[in-house]
Amino acid sequence: MSSIRRYEKIMEVLLTNKEVTVAELSDRLGVTGKTIREDLTRLEEQGLIIRVHGGAVLAQGDQFGILPAKEPLVKHAEEKADIARKALAHIQEGDIIALDGGSTTLEIARRLDNRPMTVITNDVYIISELAAKDHIRLVVPGGYRVRNMLAGPEATAYVKQLNIQKAFISATGIHPEHGLSIYTGDLIEFKRALIDTAREVIAVINHHKFGQTALRTFASLNEITRIITDGALPAEIGRTYSDAGIIVE
Repeated sequence: MSSIRRYEKIMEVLLTNKEVTVAELSDRLGVTGKTIREDLTRLEEQGLIIRVHGGAVLAQGDQFGILPAKEPLVKHAEEKADIARKALAHIQEGDIIALDGGSTTLEIARRLDNRPMTVITNDVYIISELAAKDHIRLVVPGGYRVRNMLAGPEATAYVKQLNIQKAFISATGIHPEHGLSIYTGDLIEFKRALIDTAREVIAVINHHKFGQTALRTFASLNEITRIITDGALPAEIGRTYSDAGIIVE
């Protein structure tokens, strides 16, 4: 197993359990404790975890865009509501849109009026939210479940056949050099399918994620049409991205 795949597996365990021991990871991944300790050191250097005696805990429990099994996160709720309100201005009746999985895109779904449009999503919370809105045509590509999201080659292949007008994309971090990133490779192909298919790609990202980089980059900045963020983003940081040719709202 490659080091990057081990990092992903470690993060998956931490997202579920919030803390993990070196011994547990060594047994689960079939590598030595020394290798696990080195992996944890690399992840701590990236700001993803905090080392504790005998193991590690998540640095920030809600930073990854993947939600816990029981219920969506409410941290930064006002910022996500701010982003959702701005996003709604770009959605018209009859549109064909995609909502990538995540707590901010879930907030967009909650605020969508029950009027004719098509929504493609791989997020089970968004699916649940929109199921009751009978005028919205809900399209679920399928796949296997990764926390609250559906992923897999079948889902990716299906999305590539669609005519998506606007895709609202979430990310763990956004960085001038490293682009948009996330912690697990399981979701990259689905995100890539949305980006490659949609006419307009809109990243919905709160200001805490600017300048951050996770394990895996899935898009460069020049592939994004627009970034929608909350009002707390410092103007000088916003200019870094607008100077790269992206509309920052």
